[in-house]
Amino acid sequence: MDYLPLFADLRHRPVLVVGGGDVAQRKIDLLLRAGAGVRIVAQSLSESLASRHRAGDIEWLAQEFTPAHLEGVFLVIAATNDRALNAQVYQLANQRHLLVNVVDDQPNCSFIFPSIVDRAPLMVAISSGGQAPVLARLLREKLETLLPASLGLMAKIAGRWRARVAKQLPGGRERRYFWERLFYGRFASLAAGGQPDRAEEELQQQLYQPRQTSGEVSLVGAGPGDAGLLTLRGLQVIQQADVVLYDFLVSADVLELVRRDAQQICVGKRAGSHSMAQEEINHLLVSLAKEGKRVVRLKGGDPFIFGRGGEELQQLAQEGIPFQVVPGITAAAGATAYAGIPLTHRDYAQSVMFITGHCRPDGSALDWSTLARGRQTLAIYMGTVKAAEISRQLIQHGRAPTTPAAVIGRGTRADQCVLTGTLEQLEHLAQQAPTPALLVIGEVVDLHHQIAWFGQQVSTTRQSGRPTVVNLA
Repeated sequence: MDYLPLFADLRHRPVLVVGGGDVAQRKIDLLLRAGAGVRIVAQSLSESLASRHRAGDIEWLAQEFTPAHLEGVFLVIAATNDRALNAQVYQLANQRHLLVNVVDDQPNCSFIFPSIVDRAPLMVAISSGGQAPVLARLLREKLETLLPASLGLMAKIAGRWRARVAKQLPGGRERRYFWERLFYGRFASLAAGGQPDRAEEELQQQLYQPRQTSGEVSLVGAGPGDAGLLTLRGLQVIQQADVVLYDFLVSADVLELVRRDAQQICVGKRAGSHSMAQEEINHLLVSLAKEGKRVVRLKGGDPFIFGRGGEELQQLAQEGIPFQVVPGITAAAGATAYAGIPLTHRDYAQSVMFITGHCRPDGSALDWSTLARGRQTLAIYMGTVKAAEISRQLIQHGRAPTTPAAVIGRGTRADQCVLTGTLEQLEHLAQQAPTPALLVIGEVVDLHHQIAWFGQQVSTTRQSGRPTVVNLA
């Protein structure tokens, strides 16, 4: 161990910073966040530091450093572009047994600043001992994605209750089990959901009136396919799940991010070959939650856009099962962005409509007259089977046969395929496209040829309808 990790209480303690430029400013911002009393010696101050000085946040002692400035301080930081001055500050501070840091000069440091993940009061510090600071920063970025922002709130509430929990549960093991259940249970979900009062009520309930707790269901949108489009909150939730119920539209790359020891159950449905009825899925969600498990219902895209997420939550609400929702990037937003097709553009479309091509048998017919209006974009989910009918109805109700159209197959994935043509060619395009596929109709489709940037693009000429391939990978 080259350095002993320590967390220092700097509140109201004097810290001397020699230097007043941008580098010094970054260290001073960190010190002020920790409540330190910052004293500066510098020839001049940056604009930001001068503003802080006028506000009384920092004290500007002098322009020239002298050994007297080291008297009565807790820490010393040298951040000038004068190497001789920095070395002098280090030597004099060392002689007085003061901890000193010369910025970007590791040999002249008796302490170093780590990379910090701040979930105050919970803090994570990462250091490479000055050997590979970029590597430490990269590790910090990974931890930022894994540690929920709500950890700080949970720690603050736990701190307020720590003494009462110790009094109620005097045994160390019993106390540890209590906190583990709390931090993995409904308390954590309420904190993550921005409900601190209800989270504290849950803690009180579990402490003084413990009951058999049911599990919880998290309805999570997995996005359109690219695992990089899974939200940060979605990643955190699926890595805490005991069991994950997923659809066919959830990509293998996203499923790879699920906790290794979690049970995975495919409950996907495909047109014409339903593997599990919706009622069975609802029942399974309820029964697993009543067993006390943390259940994730993982759906492609966003669970509230043609995903039946609302239906499943209605059943959970009726059964009194706690739940939370983590939205996802819906296919219309993700697939079109990766295809270089903006859904709106002030020169082509002022509105966009999301439509499903797979309606309930007893559902009312689509309002084709409204859908056929010009200067709007239609994004049609699950429409490949009915592409011919969609094309016929739109043309019959006034949309021009030459209206640009696209079919985006397996959008955002490595094998994404974009076929473009016209509305009258829609059936032909849909027959060629790999599934899952999204239909896009409107003048914005023409922008694909200018700003497509991802994957392989397949275009059909409007004259012949014959496909040509352009590889953008």
